[in-house]
Amino acid sequence: MEVAAGAGTGPSGKLENGKMDNYPKELDAGALFVLKSRGTWLHCGYHLATSIVCPSLLSLPFALSLLGWAAGTTWLVLAGMVTFYSFNLLSLVLEQQANLGHRQLRFRDMGTDILGPRWGKYYVGPLQFLICYCSVVATAVLGGQTLKTIYLLARPDGTMQLYQFIIIFGLVILFLAQIPSFHSLRHINLVSLVLCLVYCVCTTVGSIYIGRSKNAPIKDYSLQGTREDRILSAFNGISIIATIYGSGIIPEIQATIAPPIKGKMFKGLIVCYLVIITTYFSVAISGYWAFGNQAKSVILSNFIGKDSNGRDLLPTWFLLLTNASTIAQIIAITLVYLQPTNELFEKKLGDAKSDQYSMRNVVPRLISRSLSVITATLFGAMLPFFGDIMALFGAFGFIPLDFILPAVFYNVAFKPSKRGAIFWVNTTIAVISSMLAGIGAVASVRQMIRDAKTYNLFANM
Repeated sequence: MEVAAGAGTGPSGKLENGKMDNYPKELDAGALFVLKSRGTWLHCGYHLATSIVCPSLLSLPFALSLLGWAAGTTWLVLAGMVTFYSFNLLSLVLEQQANLGHRQLRFRDMGTDILGPRWGKYYVGPLQFLICYCSVVATAVLGGQTLKTIYLLARPDGTMQLYQFIIIFGLVILFLAQIPSFHSLRHINLVSLVLCLVYCVCTTVGSIYIGRSKNAPIKDYSLQGTREDRILSAFNGISIIATIYGSGIIPEIQATIAPPIKGKMFKGLIVCYLVIITTYFSVAISGYWAFGNQAKSVILSNFIGKDSNGRDLLPTWFLLLTNASTIAQIIAITLVYLQPTNELFEKKLGDAKSDQYSMRNVVPRLISRSLSVITATLFGAMLPFFGDIMALFGAFGFIPLDFILPAVFYNVAFKPSKRGAIFWVNTTIAVISSMLAGIGAVASVRQMIRDAKTYNLFANM
């Protein structure tokens, strides 16, 4: 039936004006319990910022070192514009589908309804699950590394191994993973946003301080290696920046918004991208300016050491503050990327007809979420070099989900005229992004092969 624009739906399958729509009258347990539609556009902004603006942005100076000033800053700006445009396309498609009486709460729902059941079941759904769960493994590794850094700052002669810190981080997540729904994370994600600003300010200040000191490192902005190395490194840098802008859970975030949803996601994106502009560019430019092509994969690693006079580059308290705010935000990010996994398990194991907090639902939820976190922590402890693998998943996962599929969904759902600019802009984004994903994957595999000699199970990296 025809539904007026702006009308919203709830779990009952009714519109706000009381009329029935084509929305399922009985939601599955995953949608009903995990993806509660109760949030505001501001909550949406918090969720978006936490899913996108995370400590991986500390790799931006390294990405610029692979691309150089001109190409690096140009791609940083262009990737931001394209992702903002793409996320808005997804939002518009979701609003259109809701107005037609089919509010889609998950990425795989979009694939199923717009491209066909096989696309949702065999491509979009598995791809998103892989990316989100691998992100949880990666954050476990990053959380362990950050805890180890704090430990060594306090006890320089400490003997604890990296895998022990990853397990400690996993224990914290094991407890917090039981938070029932995505909407329940809204206050945690607000704190996460503030913490992100804290460590980005600290990182920017630290880079400028070191770069302006009397014993500042020599600034060399030349691209290193042979011509082949520089080309493949550039594509690796492109993949890193694309991954850092990635989310992969835009539909799930929009699903947390209370109806009517029209226009709310756009406001949330504005909040998120104001944070992105503030953080990405300050960290990327100050870090690359200070350290040039010596910028390490995580810029905080450049802060630890001595200058030519044997003094610490930065005070210990400053490093502790930076790393403490970083680890706290990593916890919030891990919880966000657990949500698609939680939703899937809840759908398979939960009972939508029983109360969310009944024993029938609490026991499967406790077991499934605990096993999910324990498995991710184990993988992280065994494979602390997972960052290299994540770069490959970024090329194969985040670029399709955040650059390619939004353009395809919009063209299929809205059917813009092939004579108009929108159709060709979307098609161009999808084609170029597909090429970048393929070349980025090759560059990531090459980097993994070069680093393979350092790979050891439970390595103390």
